[in-house]
Amino acid sequence: MAEIHTDATLTPTKRELVEEWMGAQRWYAAKGRRPRVRRLASWRLDDPAGEVGIETMIVADESGDEPVVYQVPLTYRGEPLASADHALVGTTEHSVLGRRWVYDAPHDPVYATQLLELVQGRVPAASSSESDAVDESVTGVPQASWSRAVRVRSARVLAGEQSNTSVILDTDDESGHHVPLIVKVFRMLSPGENPDVVLQGALVDAGSRRVPAVVGAVTGRWPHPGPEGDRPASGHLAFVQEFLPGVEDAWRVALRAAEDGTDFTGPSRELGVATAEVHRTLAGVLGTEPTSPAQVEGILASMRSRFDAAVAAVPALESTRGAVASVLDAAAAAPWPDLQRIHGDYHLGQVLRSPERGWVLLDFEGEPLRPLAERSLPDQWVRDVAGMLRSFDYVGGTLERVVGQSARDWVLAAQQSFLDGYAAEAGEDPRDRAAVLAAFELDKALYEVVYEARNRPDWLGVPLDAVTRLTARFSPAGPSAPEGDLS
Repeated sequence: MAEIHTDATLTPTKRELVEEWMGAQRWYAAKGRRPRVRRLASWRLDDPAGEVGIETMIVADESGDEPVVYQVPLTYRGEPLASADHALVGTTEHSVLGRRWVYDAPHDPVYATQLLELVQGRVPAASSSESDAVDESVTGVPQASWSRAVRVRSARVLAGEQSNTSVILDTDDESGHHVPLIVKVFRMLSPGENPDVVLQGALVDAGSRRVPAVVGAVTGRWPHPGPEGDRPASGHLAFVQEFLPGVEDAWRVALRAAEDGTDFTGPSRELGVATAEVHRTLAGVLGTEPTSPAQVEGILASMRSRFDAAVAAVPALESTRGAVASVLDAAAAAPWPDLQRIHGDYHLGQVLRSPERGWVLLDFEGEPLRPLAERSLPDQWVRDVAGMLRSFDYVGGTLERVVGQSARDWVLAAQQSFLDGYAAEAGEDPRDRAAVLAAFELDKALYEVVYEARNRPDWLGVPLDAVTRLTARFSPAGPSAPEGDLS
């Protein structure tokens, strides 16, 4: 929290308040660095009661080698908001209104209420510089398939978010029915459409119930810093969708089943069906295109780079270089499926188990470390399949390392039944593309090696064991474990 100044001549500006505060936030990417903030744009929402100021600032943090753009919504109050002490950004002095308490707006119910009104097209964004003027650079975009007008009853921020801030809204429709929603406020902004909004919107408008219903989004325009100065940019600022209370994600469901030794082939087969259904719908509404040789080489080049990064993190992996090359060479020689839009970061934690609807897929933003422009491109559906196979393997690895209980048979059965379900729904068996599938599985395991080496070294054994299994049959020495102790 910024220091409270008693001398009005020393009161911090809004930019200074944000600069002092945001370095400690979970969504701030440059951990341990002191932000250096430049204001790019801002816009307002009006409080119907006229008591709370609501302003969203878009700022560039220029403390690193390249500027990073953030969205920072704020509310201004004449009295402290008791329920939001933890969200206090600081205080400042207004020339007319006196002392103002400044809050991180997602924690303020007035902001959440008015943001939902904007999404539904019932109120406009207002200019921060001109009184009573509409800010046409910010627009609420209701989803075509959503027909219920809802109003907020209560709001709370979802704990544990990293790159975004999510707010759970309890709302009522015009008939008085309870409608739980979740608002995702995007914190780090990049030019371009957010794939989470685009893909889920396309799915629900096509009638899919494999994703939450979508209420709408907020889009905006802002000057985005670049090598040659600021340039016009646009993209999504917020996203509102159905919230499914009282459900578990597939990771918890699968882990409990594995620990209990419960047969999971039925649920995993259903998950394969759901995955193929989503892929088929996305291909139908957003199209496909043939995969060119140049695109294949580009994907394989990124896999080779991933291997180099994994070797840098775990030098013992160098002994698998020949076997890894053999896996990728086999994929290069194989036929590849068409490109299409996919989930992009698919694992058990991205799926919910609904008693009424079965498996429901979430978070179509793609792999978080890839630039937004890359995550918005068509990709290989095999990538999603490989990601889920690796996720089942992590269930087994968790039991083996935390509980000391082998789950290899459970993992293999779950993986094969997932593939069975996918093949039955898609009309194409991923196992018929074994070389391509192996390459994507290996690439995901190498991604996991880098992640675990940087964040959880004690867990390195899980992806390293997978690298051993996936490369053993391609090893120049034959189907044995690679040389060296990888764990």
